[in-house]
Amino acid sequence: MTDQPDPAHVIEPQSATRPPIVDRAAFQAEVDQVLVREKTHTREGDAIAAARRRLPMVEVDPRTPLAGPNGEVPLIDIFEGRSLLIAYFHMWHPGRPAGEQCEGCTFSTAQVTELGYLHSRDVSYAVLAEGPYGEAARYREFMDYPVPWYAVPPTSADRLIADRHFGILVCYLRDGDRVFETYWTTSRGNEIMAPSYGLLDRTVYGRQETWEDSPEGWPQRWGKLGGQFRLDGRPTSQWSRLRAGRDDDLGPLAEGWTACDCGGHGESSAHSCH
Repeated sequence: MTDQPDPAHVIEPQSATRPPIVDRAAFQAEVDQVLVREKTHTREGDAIAAARRRLPMVEVDPRTPLAGPNGEVPLIDIFEGRSLLIAYFHMWHPGRPAGEQCEGCTFSTAQVTELGYLHSRDVSYAVLAEGPYGEAARYREFMDYPVPWYAVPPTSADRLIADRHFGILVCYLRDGDRVFETYWTTSRGNEIMAPSYGLLDRTVYGRQETWEDSPEGWPQRWGKLGGQFRLDGRPTSQWSRLRAGRDDDLGPLAEGWTACDCGGHGESSAHSCH
């Protein structure tokens, strides 16, 4: 990646500077100071969530066609009879191999696996991929994603994306046979999908990314233009699937589609390859 640090100058955690050593009482005193800030941050997050619950909404065509395992399916059916829907719009590079698919979308999508708690609140969840359904379905199988996947035909993209781009997380409300969009976010807003980042933020070396405010001598081996989601040339989470013997062949490009040549392979970028 173009923004990755020079490997020759990268500090690995094994050889990185360590924090100062203190006794338990001094350690706890410092933790308590951070805890005050954490509680303030949590309460502000609660206030922001309350503001989201008071947002207006915009109507969306409930019959917008999507592609699923049984052919064409309208948007309203993705709710699976529930009142609410969270949809992640997965970027796609048609005709490109699995290793060149969007690393940021793979990072986010790979970490949403347990839907039981959402379902208990009358909320459905689905991934809506930008490319042809056949490729997306094979990618889902290779990655062993348990959540529902659909594809957005080019004729439906404008209705749902509405001058934005794939890579957005969108919330919907169903009122009878009508559908409304109630919230959306993207970029760092999508980090809510990825508990890995929240856990890394609790460790002494954080995310180990170059933009972070860290002390001198801390490891920062990752950039912020997509390389932070890749390892040895492909999305990081794909390696465990390959070691397990899964086939990452996405098959031939669907009829009517053109292979992507947008230049965004291996980089997080807004694009459209229809």
